[in-house]
Amino acid sequence: MSIADRFHEEERATARHGLEGPELLPERLARAAAAMMPVADASLSLLEGGDKRVPLGSSSPEAARAERLQFTVGDGPCMAAARLGEPVFASEDVLRRRWPQFTEQLFERTAYRAVVAFPLKQALSGLGALDLYFRRSERIAQVDVFEAMAVGELITAALSDAAVFSDWTVELGPDWLHTPSARRRAKVWQAMGRLSLQLDVDGPGALDLMRDYALATGRDIDGVAVDVLSDRLDAEVLRGTR
Repeated sequence: MSIADRFHEEERATARHGLEGPELLPERLARAAAAMMPVADASLSLLEGGDKRVPLGSSSPEAARAERLQFTVGDGPCMAAARLGEPVFASEDVLRRRWPQFTEQLFERTAYRAVVAFPLKQALSGLGALDLYFRRSERIAQVDVFEAMAVGELITAALSDAAVFSDWTVELGPDWLHTPSARRRAKVWQAMGRLSLQLDVDGPGALDLMRDYALATGRDIDGVAVDVLSDRLDAEVLRGTR
């Protein structure tokens, strides 16, 4: 059976387990990728210029948490792969050396001990990345790079095809840009706008304030943004974290 046949078979299997619907396509693709490769989990994301990282789908809640941790810290292998346009192989030693802050959070709050990130071809909006997570660092050696890159091509093709054969507007984008994770991340941009006005700081400054608070309190930035927008977290409290 070819790589494409195996991938499409795994995707169809995920759809039969309650993940139907165009907005859940990235979730199905991430689960299919994780099922057919020797990895613990997988996730998909877009980097839309600067710091605007949008999560699309993950194969498990733990993989979704790993993505949020990387965005909270502001750097890591997955963001590097999207920016550089080349695969990033991060064993436990590499993680500790290149991204110590992210690694501390990752090891404390997940069971992952290594990450491999593959860039995806641009699919209508932003630079994408396929992130593969491992519970044992030595498992990286078992990844077939050709297979992983082929899976990345299949994911990009699936997202592009879904956009071509559906109705959407330039302002909103295709349905797969509105996954539950992406909608939650959008609250970060809304909170940035509110904090900019309340504290008289620019957008990057507001983002840094939320990141500092999230790291200081052991939270992720998405949750902090929700509290800002619901007035459960006062803007001056964020300023006091710095």
